[in-house]
Amino acid sequence: MSIITLTTDFGCKDHFVGALKGKIYSEYPDAKIVDISHEIDLFNVSETSYIIGASYSSFPKGTVHIIGVDSELHQETQHIAMQWNDQYFICADNGILSMLTQKIIPQKIVSINIHDRLAINATAMDVFVTVACHIARGGLLNVIGKEITKIKEVTELQAVVSQDSSSIKGYAIYIDHFGNVVTNISRQLFTEIGKGRKYEVSFKNYKLKTILPNYSSIINFEQNSMKFYEGKELAIFNEAGFLEIAMYRSNPNSVGGASSLLGLKYRDFVSINFI
Repeated sequence: MSIITLTTDFGCKDHFVGALKGKIYSEYPDAKIVDISHEIDLFNVSETSYIIGASYSSFPKGTVHIIGVDSELHQETQHIAMQWNDQYFICADNGILSMLTQKIIPQKIVSINIHDRLAINATAMDVFVTVACHIARGGLLNVIGKEITKIKEVTELQAVVSQDSSSIKGYAIYIDHFGNVVTNISRQLFTEIGKGRKYEVSFKNYKLKTILPNYSSIINFEQNSMKFYEGKELAIFNEAGFLEIAMYRSNPNSVGGASSLLGLKYRDFVSINFI
């Protein structure tokens, strides 16, 4: 049984997600479908790239990932399928896969060319489903596309290091369910550039002098109870390896999260300055 994951900006109100699953089961009844997210901000390539990069490693080799965000085929954007780290990713060539290809060189990429084999009214998702089911059955990429060597890159996904390596400048790329703000500054880049130096994490009018190993590390039980630290700002490297600004145990639905309480929004700047 092959796993096919779905990541879209379709939301859950409409019929689109259910219909997409129905198309997969109609073509490949043995598929195991896993939803990664259907709440991506509309057409948000950066957010999609982060979600895929943060989740793919939880899946076994051979998993096929359908990514339905900004997926329309047109003159400037082709449909692609990529074999990467023994998994498969199907999407529009709009920069979504940039974060992955920064880490590991793809094993194979093809420009999908089966559109004329499908019904004249076939949608992008119809194409992606056909390709995904073909791969899930053990089919080869060369059957559904022409091999290419380059895909579009989204440079905004990359944090910028100053010329003298005194700072790393990034920005918020994702606001999660808890209101935590994820940046595009990776632990790896911080380690390589910082070389053990002291630092400050700066954003808006705030400065944090420590990146904690986890959320609860903010508590000093010898001085105060856990309740005392609720709502205090902190910084960690999250499970995906990216710098995250959070508020300890702050409920975004009743009190607010880091995004609302600290005024941090998508694409706002966050920097690490080395001392």
